[in-house]
Amino acid sequence: METKWFEDFVSLAETRSFSRSAQLRHVTQPAFSRRIQALEAWAGTDLVDRSSYPTRLTGAGETLLAQAVEILGNLQATRNMLRSHQAAGQDMIEFAVPHSLAFSFFPHWLMDLRQRFGALKSRLNALNVHDAMLQLSEGNCDLLIVYHHASQPLQLDPERYEMASLGQETLAAYAKADAKGRPLFRLPSQARAKGAVSQGGPKIPFLSYASGAYLGRLVELIAKDSAVPLNLDAIYETDMAEGLKAMALEGHGLSFLPASSVQQELRAGRLVQAAAPGEFELTMELRIYRERPELSRRNKPSALALWDFLTAP
Repeated sequence: METKWFEDFVSLAETRSFSRSAQLRHVTQPAFSRRIQALEAWAGTDLVDRSSYPTRLTGAGETLLAQAVEILGNLQATRNMLRSHQAAGQDMIEFAVPHSLAFSFFPHWLMDLRQRFGALKSRLNALNVHDAMLQLSEGNCDLLIVYHHASQPLQLDPERYEMASLGQETLAAYAKADAKGRPLFRLPSQARAKGAVSQGGPKIPFLSYASGAYLGRLVELIAKDSAVPLNLDAIYETDMAEGLKAMALEGHGLSFLPASSVQQELRAGRLVQAAAPGEFELTMELRIYRERPELSRRNKPSALALWDFLTAP
């Protein structure tokens, strides 16, 4: 089995002509026909109906065509990815970052970093928290940036990985603002809870993180520690904070979002905090990790220099 047979087959499906495809593939028509026959022998069935003109595929051929296009696409994507790794060289710093940080924190942090550290080349791989951690543990990135909270510690061995703090972030509830600048949906005030709290009340449309998402587990902690029932009715979920923000901006419901992700919307009055100041909030730490140099499989000079800069007194 050779991948060029798939390429020949896809060309034949497009041109519906053996002679035209042979010309496009820069081979003689007999050689092209033999390659199609070899593919049919590999498949164990006829792929081309040779009794018709223009040439058409059999039912089995149509099935294989879809698979051949996908396989060739995946091979090309893999090839491009490998070439990009080679082209990156030793001056490209590769970051693994959760989606929620990739869209909000990372662009601003990188711009500030360039002003203080100097020019640097970077590649961002945006993933969920679990997969971002895998990128580091499998040696597929130089640096990992994640949220951290003591209730949900990351399982990274301190003997293998080093950590530095990049600051703090607040997770709070936000909703679309009405014409008077008030939230369309609002959480009950904990300050008014004096032990006689009704278990009823209207349900609040809730835009939730998908099950298992790191920020979702922190939202569960906020709800668990609340002195009043929140009556949240989950009507939508995704593991991406940007997706929840988009839904909140359309007025679908209330969502808990990192403060850095809604700064522009707050300034524009499109979103407002959906709880009393200081209530239903949680402070997270922003951390950056790397493999210890003596154990690392990468140790790019540019990444080492950046780490030294970030951890300097």
